[in-house]
Amino acid sequence: MSAVLPVLATRLSAAAAAAFGSSYADVDPELRSATKPEFGHYQSNLALRLGNALSQSPRDVAARLVAAMRLDDLCAPPTIAGPGFINLTLLPSTLAKAVNEPQSFTSNGQRVVVDYSQPNVAKQMHVGHLRSTVIGDALCNVLNHVGYEVIRQNHVGDWGTQYGMMIEQLLEEGLTAESLDLVGLQHLYERSRKHFDADGTFADLSRGRVVLLQSGDPETRAIWRHMVDVSLDDFERVYALLGSALTRSDVVGESAYNDDLPRVVAELEQQGLLTESEGAMCAFLPGFLGRDGSPLPVIVRKSDGGFGYSATDLAAVRHRVSTLHANRIVYVVDHRQALHFDQIFTLARTAGWLPTTVPAEHVSFGTVLGPNGRPFKTRAGGTVKLVELLDSAVARADALLAGREGVDRAATARAVGIGAVKYADLSSDRGNDYVFDLDRMVAMTGNTGPYLQYAHARLTRLLGKAGTTGGEVTELQEPAEQRLALLLTGFASTVNQVAETLQPHKLCTYLYELASALSVFYEQCPVLSSAGATRASRIALCTATRHVLQDGLGLLGIEAPNAM
Repeated sequence: MSAVLPVLATRLSAAAAAAFGSSYADVDPELRSATKPEFGHYQSNLALRLGNALSQSPRDVAARLVAAMRLDDLCAPPTIAGPGFINLTLLPSTLAKAVNEPQSFTSNGQRVVVDYSQPNVAKQMHVGHLRSTVIGDALCNVLNHVGYEVIRQNHVGDWGTQYGMMIEQLLEEGLTAESLDLVGLQHLYERSRKHFDADGTFADLSRGRVVLLQSGDPETRAIWRHMVDVSLDDFERVYALLGSALTRSDVVGESAYNDDLPRVVAELEQQGLLTESEGAMCAFLPGFLGRDGSPLPVIVRKSDGGFGYSATDLAAVRHRVSTLHANRIVYVVDHRQALHFDQIFTLARTAGWLPTTVPAEHVSFGTVLGPNGRPFKTRAGGTVKLVELLDSAVARADALLAGREGVDRAATARAVGIGAVKYADLSSDRGNDYVFDLDRMVAMTGNTGPYLQYAHARLTRLLGKAGTTGGEVTELQEPAEQRLALLLTGFASTVNQVAETLQPHKLCTYLYELASALSVFYEQCPVLSSAGATRASRIALCTATRHVLQDGLGLLGIEAPNAM
């Protein structure tokens, strides 16, 4: 489907130049979808903005713009409303042509690195990893769709003091790494944490073990490697259940940057960007102050000579720009890390590692809440394991599908359950917290994943009965079919908007509006019982709608079952 909106915008800008001079040739007409049918399909406030700039009546400006417009081939005669809004109504033939013309994206020659998911070795993935993984996958899909070369980076936490603690605890207990699965490793971590906090001697041994790990001691490295492999195996199982595109080849753990950390510190020192503070090497950046007004440091090397995650993140930025040649970097990490990334990006730019031509964007997100409005926890107060949460969603969807004929219940329950969880996460503004409510998520009505999936399945069934999915849209006489066609023409611009703003809820909103318009179309425009050219045109419109629903859900990482 071709995008009509850019063509209209170009024509309105040309009208502004013709009416008021070439200096207005690039003015943005800010076309928006009309809020009421009587206002047509699109509305522009261009006359109001020009009227203010020209010190003229907006309605007079609107009249001059309308006189200069050349839209006869696309629209009915424009109208002026209120203080000077210009209303545009597309011709049925314009809508039909836009629906029939394929819309494709070509490579933009840009490479984007997307950092997301980021689980920790030796720990089970929990509900806290849900948002990063789901949002990250959706953004990767969208960015790839609009022409970026996407490089996924799973920045796994596999380095640091906790591994020194765990390895030292394992050796003290006389255990072998091979005897522990991921649950066993998590329990080992819990024991080592308590031991570390309570016993200064053990804490010193653990710190020494970290030095051995960093320096490549064979025994320490072998134990650590087994811990990593066990963890990655489990992560892959969770990603498969979630339907995530992440693979082991996308994992670039904190350990990958270990050899580069001394060079990071050395280069920052050479540039005079580090200051010693209580034995640590810190960067004090202008404008970053604590609550008490004191300078807020970026600790690059700790007082014990170790490196914190700031050094690792700086090394990662440098690697992504200099080695991966990223033109854009995206970090999908929760909102609590906003200050950290602001400091890292600022320091990386100051050091010359992150050119101003390479945007670095922190895609922050809110918290998953329980029914009580607090962060989602188990009844015992523990962290909710992600696999348990997903299994519950699939079970709930399976119960919903009970008794339905012609449905592969197991596969469909998985698609619906996982899709429901993903859609609930993606459909709200990512900056907001949201309540995890399975009953609402799997509902077949309202703005939910199952509602959209059912719309796709219903179209599939209808087109199967029609016996054809070919042909073109030729007749759009009824308001309901015009509304559906108009929404279809907005798919490409919506996807582009998501790629620019990194706000996947905008695509969810679009798909829900499309499915809602489809429901009205069903009620007011018979398809199979209509005849001749009308029937053929409506079948083509249904085919186009099914295609957009399938593609849109796919970009969100959600399956579109053919039967439900």
